[in-house]
Amino acid sequence: MIELLKFTNVKKIYNVRQGIFSKPVQAASLSDVNFTIYDDSTLSIVGESGSGKTTTTRLVLGLEKPSGGTIKYKDKDITKFSKADIKQYRRKVQAVFQDPYSSLDPYMTIENLLKETLTINTDLSKKEIDYRIDSLLDSVGIIPEHKKRYQDEFSGGQRQRLSIARAIALEPELLVLDEPISALDVSIRGQILNLFKDLQKKQHISYLFISHDLASVRYISDYIAVMYFGKIVEYGKAETIFENPKHPYTKALLKAGMVKNVGENFEQHILEGEIPSILDPPTGCPFHSRCKSCHKLCLEKEPWDLQIIEKDHYAACHLFNDFTI
Repeated sequence: MIELLKFTNVKKIYNVRQGIFSKPVQAASLSDVNFTIYDDSTLSIVGESGSGKTTTTRLVLGLEKPSGGTIKYKDKDITKFSKADIKQYRRKVQAVFQDPYSSLDPYMTIENLLKETLTINTDLSKKEIDYRIDSLLDSVGIIPEHKKRYQDEFSGGQRQRLSIARAIALEPELLVLDEPISALDVSIRGQILNLFKDLQKKQHISYLFISHDLASVRYISDYIAVMYFGKIVEYGKAETIFENPKHPYTKALLKAGMVKNVGENFEQHILEGEIPSILDPPTGCPFHSRCKSCHKLCLEKEPWDLQIIEKDHYAACHLFNDFTI
């Protein structure tokens, strides 16, 4: 496998003011984040709101720079890219967002939306652009004859298909999928997930998938990174994480998100408490106030970085500090 994108000890620290006249304080949104996205594969990042998923997404897209560590794309540090490198990177790394309505210009026809992207970023002739537009629409399940329509003439699922068509127009190698199905009807979600898998197989695209929908995560993922309070607390192959979770947070997250039966006692699945504020980080393990396996060391000392549990399976927890990489 080829390492397409690699995070190594990535940090992101913001200077935050808590009042008009207060001095700014440093707040760590990400701390020593490590993961790798391989070619033709999908890495999903899961975690509650406030865990650091959005910050990670912004760093991958180059919208912000890390405060420490390195982000490498094909073994090249993206923070040291020239203007030409950045332009090429943004062609190869595209995004599909949660709300297709806000990501598509309502005053442009679908044809013009795609034509604008292709005209600015490629040297294709007018005839080649017209053919490319029809091909793109067909690949995402939209009838090419509908390209003269505006986005409000399409359903929500169709609009997301159009967003995907625009995202793949420049033949990217990596797509950042930021909650791409959460705004869709349940009946449509499976169709969009199948579309992503079909495109990955045909066009060899890798995905960074961000979602709260654990069933979707399990279906589409090759690897999963569980994030909490700006750190990855468990990492491994998708089936391993779902079948044999190790970190107490992963277990609680999966239990809370996978109530299977209507008659099942929902109370026992509730993950109590909230993620701490980055403006007031706790001592010890950030999860200790919510953890049923908490002991004295958890209150005093933050766990080491990810420790190997078994092949391709890592967790950051005092329960596993007897293991070494």
